[in-house]
Amino acid sequence: MSEDPIVARLRKLDICDLSDALDALGLPASVTGIRPVSAGKPVAGRVVTVKLEAGQAPAGVTRHLCTGAVEASGPDDVILIEQKTGLDAASWGGILSRAALKRGVAATIIDGPARDIEESDRVGYTVFARSTTARTARGRIHEADFQSPIRFGDGEVSPGDYVAADRSGCCIIPKARIDDVLTRAEDIMRKSDDMAAAVEAGHPVSKVMGGAYETMLNKK
Repeated sequence: MSEDPIVARLRKLDICDLSDALDALGLPASVTGIRPVSAGKPVAGRVVTVKLEAGQAPAGVTRHLCTGAVEASGPDDVILIEQKTGLDAASWGGILSRAALKRGVAATIIDGPARDIEESDRVGYTVFARSTTARTARGRIHEADFQSPIRFGDGEVSPGDYVAADRSGCCIIPKARIDDVLTRAEDIMRKSDDMAAAVEAGHPVSKVMGGAYETMLNKK
């Protein structure tokens, strides 16, 4: 299967350039506090969502949390999980990482805790999370829905939106604005590259940062 051209462009961009582009377009900028906890490489892709809530699963529900999302995902997808219950309970674990890796899923990003970090790291599956824990989800949280809108950071995310993350942060890009954001971020990246080249060539950083940096979010 060939790579989605939008995802391919997204994967070439730095998260800070994406965050600056979102700022410039008046959209929510990066989500702070999400960190790589296993196989920490930059990731990007289309969003597959999971919403977790406190308490036992409803009677008759036997599907383990996040399994539906894994089986609905593929190589250009990133599983995004809402776990804002405040409970110390894992949203994701090692067996899920193994299953997602088999399907070629790009990564899992959690607004909440993850566990089995060593196992996910050993198999080479990338997980970003707000925190880590050894505590099981059993009896604490359950899956309320997947592939429905969720809350992530301070905003709302829908299935089919786009996400990118690295060690600086996590950016959510609405599907309806992806072309605008990519175009602006690519322009900002070119300006950043020019500034880096100027510093490497020996130009005073005060002049580089004082001129180009302060105007780099302006339109061409």
